[in-house]
Amino acid sequence: MIGLFKVKEKQREQAQNASRGGGGASVKKQSAGELRLHKDISELNLPSSCTISFPNGKDDLMNFEVSIKPDDGYYHNGTFAFTFHVSPVYPHEAPKVKCKTKVYHPNIDLEGNVCLNILREDWKPVLNINTVIYGLFHLFTEPNSEDPLNHDAAQVLRDNPKLFETNVRRAMTGGYVGQTFFPRCI
Repeated sequence: MIGLFKVKEKQREQAQNASRGGGGASVKKQSAGELRLHKDISELNLPSSCTISFPNGKDDLMNFEVSIKPDDGYYHNGTFAFTFHVSPVYPHEAPKVKCKTKVYHPNIDLEGNVCLNILREDWKPVLNINTVIYGLFHLFTEPNSEDPLNHDAAQVLRDNPKLFETNVRRAMTGGYVGQTFFPRCI
């Protein structure tokens, strides 16, 4: 029992020293989600048109950004940035993904919400960050008008693909589609 009190006292001292900047080597305990995410990131196999960055530094793996530059399709040569926020209970909960780039897309609304089935009802713990990034990449090569967040863009894609292509180009080069202005992303 006395040994237990000494261990607790030593832990308390180390915590106090660390909070004072006392040079004590304090090791932050990682959650299971952080450990899994570290593994996922170390095993990433991204297409050359995708990059990952950590704006808060490598100590914050739970929040990162992914940039996608499609090399094919309607969104060819555009650059689209996404933020990822990963919960400590990952992989039991899908990462929260937002598009930072305002884009004319049937599966991404003007607030940056992304409609991708594996981020919602089809998420399973066996999926990983690599799968999500490939899913996002696929949205740019094959937009899905059947499950839209931007219903106007989806209807134009279904009814008039040529007009959809014109609208995408106009939006990507920095212009208006309807009443909405899109900043340049090409």
